[in-house]
Amino acid sequence: LLHLKHWTLCLVVALMVVMATPCPKSCHCSERNGVVVQCVSRSLDQIPPDLPEDTVTLLLSSNRISHIPNQAFKDLRRLKELDLSHNHIESIDAGAFLGVSEGLRSLDLSNNQLRSVPKEAFTKLSARIRLSNNPWHCECSLQEVLRELRLDPETVNEVSCHTSVQDEYAGRPVIQVLDSGINFCNFHHKTTDVAMFVTMFCWFAMVIAYVIYYVRHNQEDARRHMEYLKSLPRSSQISKDFDTASTVL
Repeated sequence: LLHLKHWTLCLVVALMVVMATPCPKSCHCSERNGVVVQCVSRSLDQIPPDLPEDTVTLLLSSNRISHIPNQAFKDLRRLKELDLSHNHIESIDAGAFLGVSEGLRSLDLSNNQLRSVPKEAFTKLSARIRLSNNPWHCECSLQEVLRELRLDPETVNEVSCHTSVQDEYAGRPVIQVLDSGINFCNFHHKTTDVAMFVTMFCWFAMVIAYVIYYVRHNQEDARRHMEYLKSLPRSSQISKDFDTASTVL
């Protein structure tokens, strides 16, 4: 009898927990040292808004999510594992992981459509991160992002340059390129310097062109004014004409 009462009490407690942490309609929730929310292959195009606050594991792989907005997981302070792999993610806002950054232990962003991410998005993030199989554009900002991250060692060589500020590095693993001594930020500075030089040259050319136009325009006005003055009757001729008219009268 006591054994039956014990199991009845456990069942009641379990039901109370489930009722206290409603599960998103399109997901499946279970208890395992916290709530595990499984939303794999549910054709989701955004992060479910009604996730249980005591979620410790959130599985969102193989969906159609294309964007991670600011504070998408802000209420999930116990979140430790986040799987966003095999989606269509193209952009991540700077404040996407605010609220979970310090407690998160695993973040999977592999097999998406990411070309770049803002450095601020991973501030204070100590999680082991998977970024493999994304069409990364290798340039200065990506180099600065990778410098701050704790990449998953098993997939680090699968983080490759799909495109690059220098075409010769396309198709090569980013870490290998950086380890060879390449500094993408140097290319960035050179490009910026060239752009500034071209801008200054164009501005200088415009000033010179304006000065030339102004001088030529003034010369043309002066010439026309001189021709106008020459076309006017001389004062001596006017005096003679006046005297002749007076004699006749």
